[in-house]
Amino acid sequence: MTVELQAPRHRVHQERGHARIFTRGHALDGPSWRDLIAEGLAILREMRRTGQRIHLGPVPLGDGHPVIVLPAFLCSDHMSRGLRQWLKALGYAVEGWGPRVNIGPTASAVAAVDAILKHCTETHGRKASLVGYSLGGVLARALATAHPDRVRRVVTICSPFRLPTASPLEPLYRALAPLHDGQHLMLERLTAPPPVPTTAIYSPRDGVVAWRSCMDVPGPERENIAVNNPHTTMLANPCALRIIAERLALPELSAASD
Repeated sequence: MTVELQAPRHRVHQERGHARIFTRGHALDGPSWRDLIAEGLAILREMRRTGQRIHLGPVPLGDGHPVIVLPAFLCSDHMSRGLRQWLKALGYAVEGWGPRVNIGPTASAVAAVDAILKHCTETHGRKASLVGYSLGGVLARALATAHPDRVRRVVTICSPFRLPTASPLEPLYRALAPLHDGQHLMLERLTAPPPVPTTAIYSPRDGVVAWRSCMDVPGPERENIAVNNPHTTMLANPCALRIIAERLALPELSAASD
């Protein structure tokens, strides 16, 4: 009898966690089919542009502080390689996610980003900025909440951190749910905005997640910036890249202004 009671309890816990992540009914408008189709077309256009330079004009140089870039759901450092190389050329000490694919909030992934942050800040003796794309931004905000003494600022790109959200990828995310043994830690860390400066880049044309869930609640040192671009190619958008460079170049807040 005890065994029969424990297993359903675990499933109920998982369902409650996913109910907090994904909306039910029409509580939140998800991406439209038109926007979802536009995502596919944007990927095709970007594939044809592979190898072409993105012209931004002058952007501020970095001050050498560490920047950690976290990838989107089902992506790895390969996806963010161009962004990381560009940030390194601007003068930042850039770190990636490591040799793994972001399949969601596994306990090992949560522990890994904690370790990367600790290593970066102790190696350079400075706080790190976090740049997260989609689910990577959700993890970045959770990380900043857990370790605000190590984080300088957070920049999220199309990241649905304001839960619940809606997404056509929900069935795939749920299929991987048995691996998400670190999800409770992530959700606990998302109950309030991180106590560090944040910039949330979102797109009203987002075809992957509900764009309203990518916006922060109003407050000091929190900003939301709309960029009219598909979710999947946001890292190739000149406006988004300029915003990232300009925010990372802002001076670190002093203790007196925190």
